[in-house]
Amino acid sequence: MRWTLAAMLLLAAQAQAVTVNNLYSANVALQGSGPEALSASYGAGLREVLVRVAGSRGVLEREGVDGVLGTAESMLTSYQILNAGAESRVEMSFGAVAVTQALASIQAPVWGANRPLTLAWVALEENGRRALITDIGPLDGASADFRSGLENASRARGLPLVLPVAGATGNRELLSDIWGQFVSRVRSASNDVGRDVMALVRVSRSGDQWRAGWVMDGFSSDSPGEQAVNAESPAALAQALIDRWTELYVSRYGASGGEAGKQPTVDLVLQGVTKLADYAKITHALALINAVENVVPVEVKGSELTMRLTFSGELDQLRDHITLDSRLVSQPAAAGPSEEQALQALYPVLIYRWQPSPVPAVVR
Repeated sequence: MRWTLAAMLLLAAQAQAVTVNNLYSANVALQGSGPEALSASYGAGLREVLVRVAGSRGVLEREGVDGVLGTAESMLTSYQILNAGAESRVEMSFGAVAVTQALASIQAPVWGANRPLTLAWVALEENGRRALITDIGPLDGASADFRSGLENASRARGLPLVLPVAGATGNRELLSDIWGQFVSRVRSASNDVGRDVMALVRVSRSGDQWRAGWVMDGFSSDSPGEQAVNAESPAALAQALIDRWTELYVSRYGASGGEAGKQPTVDLVLQGVTKLADYAKITHALALINAVENVVPVEVKGSELTMRLTFSGELDQLRDHITLDSRLVSQPAAAGPSEEQALQALYPVLIYRWQPSPVPAVVR
């Protein structure tokens, strides 16, 4: 998952939470053949998903996790064996509700699919020279390793991350501001970039250890001032940095195991609701869906109505049921609700436009 700055500019300066695609999916190597090898691949895929959704590798050390991994096949919604030369791989997806409830059963936190977009300004010092880590463009040595590590780690952990464009490389004053962690100055240079959080990171080497120290703008933690991680290589340092950021985010936005274990609810945002009669028709339409057990109005803003649905089964099944009603037209996630509302939701906010069918003409 690589978020380019050009794409993020489309979100405008006040970014909404980003809905992470493939949060519950994995692609792992198939070791061997036969049912046992396939079953082992399901467990390996679920391990990746559990870490991504719980926000911490520590979830794999929790009591009861082996029992959860043993039920991986029952949590699958789809899988496909891919043959690429001498290697076979298994591409699989697990049910969002099943994963959430599995994590709740071992009292692990659950971090939903709506996640903050982090703009990372990274200055790396090597051999007395500093370089800005950009989204594309030529980098070498430790800078290239660190960027590759960031991309791989953010993709594996489901953390939306954007780096500055290569055009910012020549701005030596900006590079000095990043190194000095002058937040207000760098914020001014980032006004046109959609984001939820901005991080200023300085990477340096001391002996055989690499260090990354950072401050964040737009996210408050229990440890004010610079925080830091250390590792033996730039790639490992990038991994440690992303690991730490995901742990910080899940501590704020994640749900506890007890909260996540309740019957699933999802917010449905409906645009184009202009009449009281529309509300009545929408409520009736949603009540007719077998998977929906309760419908509660949450908020009305202009012509936008937010409903909270309590449902049974999987989220994809609920989407399929909603799609059957042609009056409910799916909308892009960028048109979503408030940032805080989205970030605290366990499941992606569903966004639709209410488009009542025209009354057919009467033939006389």
